[in-house]
Amino acid sequence: MMHMKNLHGTDQRTMAFINLYGVLGTLEELCALDSHAKDILGEKRIAVGFQVSGGPSATLTFDHGACTFSEGVERCDIKLPFSTPEKFNGMIDGTVTPFPSKGLTKVRFLTKEFIALTDQLTKYLRASEADLSDPAFFQTSTTLMFYTIASAISQIGNEDRIGQASASYIPDGVIQLSIKGGPTAMIEAKNHRLKTIKQPGTQAVSARMEFGSMEIARDLFEGRRNSLACIGTGEICLGGRVPMLDNMNRILDRVALYLA
Repeated sequence: MMHMKNLHGTDQRTMAFINLYGVLGTLEELCALDSHAKDILGEKRIAVGFQVSGGPSATLTFDHGACTFSEGVERCDIKLPFSTPEKFNGMIDGTVTPFPSKGLTKVRFLTKEFIALTDQLTKYLRASEADLSDPAFFQTSTTLMFYTIASAISQIGNEDRIGQASASYIPDGVIQLSIKGGPTAMIEAKNHRLKTIKQPGTQAVSARMEFGSMEIARDLFEGRRNSLACIGTGEICLGGRVPMLDNMNRILDRVALYLA
């Protein structure tokens, strides 16, 4: 499916949270932004639950071309249990084939539409230079990367040992992360636990980080540019409580390790 690498200094349990919330969770945005994803789903209504022993559990509900992510597996039509985080990560990188504990008669959805959707997401998250030369594709690809990364920040802050150390210094409040002229997400800190809100409401913002353009965001996401240098040139704008941003940036450095 996604072919994510597991590098030195990362752990499988945290990777499972990132893969479920950050990677599969981005199917919400894929279905909202990509007409091909909508076409793949058609008028189908089905909910797929993922339950990782000792790790995360969540459900993706597909309904007439839209996708909704929710925690827990109480209301799924197909349930995929995984005995370890390693097994779930194996499904994501295509080395493990899961077996449903519920919804066996609906398994064709997994082998047909669901695989086609994750292949489409991979096309955007692991984009080729040729595809990225198309401006519309570049915009969608960078937007999807943004949401995957924004979600991964919270999972690393909550589950990764080094990320937890940084999160322990973040006081309660909301960090707004955005790309100028593009997507916005909120990282909400409460009792040193982080939560990513991908559809910002009226939350009071404690700190802000805005990437100056899609191109700058992309270069930073792919490690071609340095965030400190971009802050110096004004290509990244910061505001509010700077210590919150310093500690979030440390977590952001960990994101690159997990999603390399």
